[in-house]
Amino acid sequence: MAMLQELKRYFSRTKAPEQKDAPDAYNIWAPEYDQQPDNLMLYLDEKVFGSLLAPIALTGKTVIDIGCGTGRHWKMLLQQQPAALIGYDVSDGMLSELRKKFPGAAVQLATDNRLSGVSDQSADVILSTLTVAHIENFREALTAWVRVLKKSGDMIITDFHPDILDRGGKRDFKARGQQIIIRNHVHPLPLLQTISSQLGMRTMKLVEMPIDETVRHFYEKQGALAVYEKYKGMPVIYGLHLKKP
Repeated sequence: MAMLQELKRYFSRTKAPEQKDAPDAYNIWAPEYDQQPDNLMLYLDEKVFGSLLAPIALTGKTVIDIGCGTGRHWKMLLQQQPAALIGYDVSDGMLSELRKKFPGAAVQLATDNRLSGVSDQSADVILSTLTVAHIENFREALTAWVRVLKKSGDMIITDFHPDILDRGGKRDFKARGQQIIIRNHVHPLPLLQTISSQLGMRTMKLVEMPIDETVRHFYEKQGALAVYEKYKGMPVIYGLHLKKP
């Protein structure tokens, strides 16, 4: 009987991970999202995004950031003095954190994939980082992005690599002692490129970064070398630079 009670206490303390859709998950994560010094994906995203953005001049341009979150990249973007920087996100909590860092920022809660209310060919540059896998109907979303992008406009997309998501990779975090997994949708890269091509976009550059020795210390620090060995050699993040003719 004592053993049974101990087992009940154990299982009450160790709840199974909870899976949530992006809006609910990021509302929970928002207050602590920027306090992640050892987050591998944020580190790699900054490298991939920076390399793709480098040849694109933003000065005097209208930039739309889809899935802007807490504005991780906004300091760098604003240094180029765009004419306008507009952020969209599905999480009120993430937008609230962004406004704390950038008072008066132009942001809007995204309630659909269609960028409703945004005029055709009104943006020079569209950015979307670590967001695509949260969008179930990517074709609908990309159709809207292409619609609002001006001719000769640039689009940069980064995200978790679909190959690693397909192998069981997760986007998760801990809150109030419980692991929360954010629901993802796997969009294979060839499909993403096919859809973009069908919508008239040209692929200018594709970057795929693997898990290798250069990031081993991230796993080692978190005591997750078994995970490192499981996924070593696999691409963990990708970046796409697309252009509208």
